[in-house]
Amino acid sequence: MSSVTLKQLSTQEHAAMLDREFVNHFPWYRSGNYFAKCLEENIQGKRVTLLAFHNEVLAGACHLLHHSEYPFFNLDNIPEINDLNVFPEFRRKKIASALLDEMEKIAAQNYTRIGLGVGLYQDYGNAQMMYTKRGYVMDGKGITYKNVQVVPGQPVMVDDELLLYLVKDLGI
Repeated sequence: MSSVTLKQLSTQEHAAMLDREFVNHFPWYRSGNYFAKCLEENIQGKRVTLLAFHNEVLAGACHLLHHSEYPFFNLDNIPEINDLNVFPEFRRKKIASALLDEMEKIAAQNYTRIGLGVGLYQDYGNAQMMYTKRGYVMDGKGITYKNVQVVPGQPVMVDDELLLYLVKDLGI
């Protein structure tokens, strides 16, 4: 029987492991101090980073930002689920759902809503479907590029910075 265990990022060792495993699993990821910065922000209470382990092997991670860089979430005090990543060999094992369940539970302690951004091209298809099944709905602000609303008629790059933001009522 498989099991999923979640742990909050709390040590330099975990930050180094995340950096190493992201390099090994994702060609787009470049090694650096990203996870060390995340550790610092976890200690400061600015974010919550959860590591997901499947049968005690690191399978992915996710962040909850208490103060989003997306202006609408920031102004409306909506925390943002950010950078949900599950390594390809661990997908379809309910790991992303476990991460989302825990992030929603954490957010519900202090907030009435939670939000996230999702990319618009095919690589994000499974995430788009999962979020809508979980009750996330469009925030009504349209699409953004690098957190700036896209102006009709203006060209934008279709990449990971082109996002549609979604929100969910946490039922408080």
